[in-house]
Amino acid sequence: MKVAIFGGGITGLTAAYYLAKKGYKVTIYEADSTMGGLAQGFGKEGWDWKLERTYHHIFSNDHEILGLAKDMGYAGFFFKKPLTASLFGQVNNYRIFPVDSPKDFLLLPELSLVARIRSAFILAFLKICPFLEMFEKMSSSVFLRKTMGEEMWVVMWEQLFRKKFGKYAEKILASFIWARISKRTQNLGYPKGGFQTFIDALEEKVGVLGVFIHKSANIVEATKKEGIFEIKYIKEGVSHTENANIIISTLPYPISIRVMEKILGQNFCDMQKKRRYLYAINLILKTKGPLLDKVYWLNINAKDVPFMCVVQHTNFIESSHYGDKHICYIAWYVEEGSDLLKKTEREMLDFVIPHLKNISPHLAETPEIIGLYKAKYAQPIFDNEFIKIPRPFKTPEKNIYFANMDMTYPYDRGTNYAVKIGKKVADLLP
Repeated sequence: MKVAIFGGGITGLTAAYYLAKKGYKVTIYEADSTMGGLAQGFGKEGWDWKLERTYHHIFSNDHEILGLAKDMGYAGFFFKKPLTASLFGQVNNYRIFPVDSPKDFLLLPELSLVARIRSAFILAFLKICPFLEMFEKMSSSVFLRKTMGEEMWVVMWEQLFRKKFGKYAEKILASFIWARISKRTQNLGYPKGGFQTFIDALEEKVGVLGVFIHKSANIVEATKKEGIFEIKYIKEGVSHTENANIIISTLPYPISIRVMEKILGQNFCDMQKKRRYLYAINLILKTKGPLLDKVYWLNINAKDVPFMCVVQHTNFIESSHYGDKHICYIAWYVEEGSDLLKKTEREMLDFVIPHLKNISPHLAETPEIIGLYKAKYAQPIFDNEFIKIPRPFKTPEKNIYFANMDMTYPYDRGTNYAVKIGKKVADLLP
């Protein structure tokens, strides 16, 4: 049986790995020239490790990706305990405090004693609590206000939700905050050489198992003729057609629907088109010294700073791997019409520099831009409408399967869940 997999990210590679081990003849179609999707890495002169287009790490309880690594004989993951903190206050009076545990909240001077105690208790509860039906019956804002109090919502959570979800901030289900708290560990993992080394190792493994990979292959359309799927794609300006018995699409719903609308049925396609997404933007900067002192991940709770977080990668991974320079991500989630999506690299730098200098007054140099990446369909809107739309692996058309990052709900997308859904869809095939 011939299986066509649309998308060469970690989900597609994982599905290919497990299917090839079961004896399927697998072909992957990837639009980029490099495998890996959002975890894809790039290099620069003087670097001996690659860097991801968007910040990445795993947690110590990410059993799916660690299980895959063990199964394929990959031993490159290591773990550290970098510092996570939040920025409070306003310009000329910014304050940074750690926020990585209930203990941190008990010591947080930005909150009253009552708010600290309530918050620490609820955080501990969420950490050990199983998923409850009530988490899908109220928004995160309602849940946090009821349990931690209005003060905690305003000081800690409101800006984080607004900067991640924009106008949808108060509609995001409580299941989202439950998943964020219950899943997180303080020990964070990273592969030696960057995530691209893990992706390359997985690509090599699937190649040994006989998987064929078309890179720079843009899928135009998939149709069905006499029980066989015909896949039309363009590679290097030339149109090609290949056949398959089974299709697994790991692409976002809107792209999957567009290329297979003729065979999936109007009702199913119309329903899936109701989904809403935000773009992700990552501006990657290089400096001689770190922007942040010791902090790896800085949540921006300050209302007057117009981005979501600052991720000082080289406070997690040694700067020696990047030519002894310090690497930092500035991140946003925005709607499709956002002016930020129209800005050039230089315009983005000019936009953030005043705020970075306020956060990091010792910053004397102008950072060097080493990347600006914009990803469509990066963040689904986890609200009441989202959970009404089915997310099945099996579609109405026999032998067409979906396995995309919307299916990680209620967990936020990440490499561990990319592996999990890739393996799960492979397990559905006998």
